[in-house]
Amino acid sequence: MLQVRGFGVRRTSFVELAERVIQTPQSPSAMQPILILQLLVLLTVANGIPVIVKKLSGKLFAQSLDGGVIFLDRQPLFGSSKTIRGILFSIILTTAFAPLIGLEWKIGVVVAIMAMTGDLFSSFLKRRMKLPSSSQAIGLDQIPESLFPVLACQPMLGLTVLDIVVVVALFFIAGNLLSVLLFKWGIRDRPF
Repeated sequence: MLQVRGFGVRRTSFVELAERVIQTPQSPSAMQPILILQLLVLLTVANGIPVIVKKLSGKLFAQSLDGGVIFLDRQPLFGSSKTIRGILFSIILTTAFAPLIGLEWKIGVVVAIMAMTGDLFSSFLKRRMKLPSSSQAIGLDQIPESLFPVLACQPMLGLTVLDIVVVVALFFIAGNLLSVLLFKWGIRDRPF
């Protein structure tokens, strides 16, 4: 590859070009594996905290977010499993956890709020499809709660399209595997 510098021409090897792409986080093609891992951990915290808090506290402070509101289709707005307690604990603990893994607390806030927004979005859609609370809808259960947060964090973290795709894909796979483990350990009520 040739590069014009001033009046002269400098030859750049493919290896030099590849090294620049890998070292430049703003490059649209560079993947950021450490940041991907940090986001996966934070997404797991944000989405796992409500499940753990439910297991530890049972019905204590388990007020449903929708207050039992019935939507136009005569189905619950979100369902009884979406609680104020779960959302608040997710936001508080994810915010506190972010600095422990090298991210700003603000990233924790955004990840938690957007993960819970994605979870509510999928619950809203599942109720429109007449699926009961806590029912399984592969893809719909994992994609919004991982895609919404990484899209919201993209400008703050300089995430590439590849980073976003990898985070969502890995969260989808890991989320399904982790759900089965949490069920076997007695933390989840269902293996999904």
